[in-house]
Amino acid sequence: MEQLCKKSAPKGLALLAMVGPSFIWCAEYIGSGEVILATRTGAILGTSVLWAIFVGIFFKYWIGLSGARYTVCTGEGMIDMFDRLPGPRHWAVWIILVAQLFSAMISIGSIATAAGIFINSLIPISPYFGGWFVTVFALIVVWSGVFDVLKVLMSLVVLIILVGVLYVAGTVFPGWQELLAGFGLTIPAVPDWATQWGGVHSNPWREILPLIGWAAGGFASQVWYTYWIIGAGYGAAEHKSFGKPADVNLLANMTRACAEKIKSWCHVVYADATLAMVIGNVATMGFLIAGAGILAPNQLAPEGPQVATALSTLFSSQWGKIGGTLFMISGAVALVGTQIGQLAGWPRLLADAVRLCIPRFNKKFSWKTQFRMFLVLFFITNMTLVYSMGYKPVFLVKAGAILDGLLLTPLQALAVALGLYVVMPRLLSKEAWNVLKPHWIFGVGLAIAFIIFGYFCVFQVPYIF
Repeated sequence: MEQLCKKSAPKGLALLAMVGPSFIWCAEYIGSGEVILATRTGAILGTSVLWAIFVGIFFKYWIGLSGARYTVCTGEGMIDMFDRLPGPRHWAVWIILVAQLFSAMISIGSIATAAGIFINSLIPISPYFGGWFVTVFALIVVWSGVFDVLKVLMSLVVLIILVGVLYVAGTVFPGWQELLAGFGLTIPAVPDWATQWGGVHSNPWREILPLIGWAAGGFASQVWYTYWIIGAGYGAAEHKSFGKPADVNLLANMTRACAEKIKSWCHVVYADATLAMVIGNVATMGFLIAGAGILAPNQLAPEGPQVATALSTLFSSQWGKIGGTLFMISGAVALVGTQIGQLAGWPRLLADAVRLCIPRFNKKFSWKTQFRMFLVLFFITNMTLVYSMGYKPVFLVKAGAILDGLLLTPLQALAVALGLYVVMPRLLSKEAWNVLKPHWIFGVGLAIAFIIFGYFCVFQVPYIF
C-alpha cells in the first residue's frame, strides 16, 4: 500500500511548482484550431461566435478533468478505464483503436502541413521542407518519451504563444460590449464577400463546428492528459510507468489514510486542468479577435498558403515588422508545439489500445517498442501527407477537427462518467471509495458535455457536407 501513498500533495503556493501537465495539454491543443481556424473564423463570422470557443473548451475540460481525476485515484490512464467498461470485452477500446488510427494520420498530417506554411512565411524555404523539418524535429523530441523534457519545452511554447496573441488581440480589442455580445449563442450569416473565397460556404456551421472540434483538442487530447498526469506522478500514478494497468489488489485494499493522501492530489489536478482551460480560452479567443480585427476589414478568408502570407503582410503593414513577425512566430511555435504533443500522445494511445486488444502483439513487443513503431508510422504518413496536401492546410485541419474533435466526444463523455461512477467504485475498497467518491458536479458536467456534443454530431455534422 505504501507504493500508492508515499508522497503528499503540496499545499498553498507550493502547489504551483507541481503544475505541468496543463502546459503540455495547452501547447498540444493550442495549434491548428487556434492559429488557422480561430483566426479564419474570426475573419468570416467575427467575434459573435466567441461562445463556440467557450463551449468547446469548457465542456471538454470536464472530460479531461474527470479522466485525470480517475488517473490520480487509480494510477492508470483513460484507455485502461475504457477497457473496464461494462459490456463485451475490449469493445470500447476496439472502437477507439480503429477510429483513432485513421484520425491520427489525418490530424498529425494537417498540423505538419500547416506548420510548413507558417515556417515558409518566416524563412524562404518550401512549405514541403518546412513541414518535413517540423516532423523530424518533433520526432527527435518525443523519441525518448521523457516527461520532463516535454514539460519544459511545452511551457516555453505556451509562453511564446500567449505573448504574441495577446499583443495582437489587445491592439484590435473590439470593446467590452462587443466582446460580451459574442457569448450570446448567435449564429451569424456568412458575408457575401467571404463566399467568394475558395473553401468558404454559406452555411456558417461549416466554420463553427471545426472550431468547436479543435477547441481544447479532440478525443485524443483528453486521453493524453491522463498520460501527462502519469508522467507527473500525481497521486496513485506516482512511480507509475506508461502502458500498465492499475494494480487492482492494491486498490482493493486501499486504506482510508492512503485515500486521504490521494484525495489531496485531486486538488492539484483541479488547479492544473483549470489553468489549462483558462489559458486555452484566452489564447483561442485572442486568435479569433485578431482575425476579426485584421482580416475581416480587408475581406480576407485565406484557404491555402495565403493563410500565413495574408496574416504576415497585414500584421506587418499595421504594426510594423516586429508586430507581424511576433504573430507569425507565435503561430508557427503553436503548430510545432501541437505536432510535438500529438506525436507524443497518439503513439501512446494506440500502443495502449493494441496492448489490450491484441495481447499476442503485446507479448512479442514491449510497450516502448510499440510506441516507437507508431511514431515511425506517423513519421511516414506525415511525410506523405505534407507532400500530397502541403498547400491545403485548412481542408486537412477541418477534417481532423471533425474526425477527432466531435464524432467520438459524446461517447467519451459517457464513458468517462461510467468510469468515475461505475468502474472506480468496483476497483477501490469501500472505505477508499467513501473518500475518493467524485462530487456530483462531475456527473453534471459530463452529462451536459454528452448532450451538447451529441447534438452537434446528430443534428449539425451531417448537414455540413
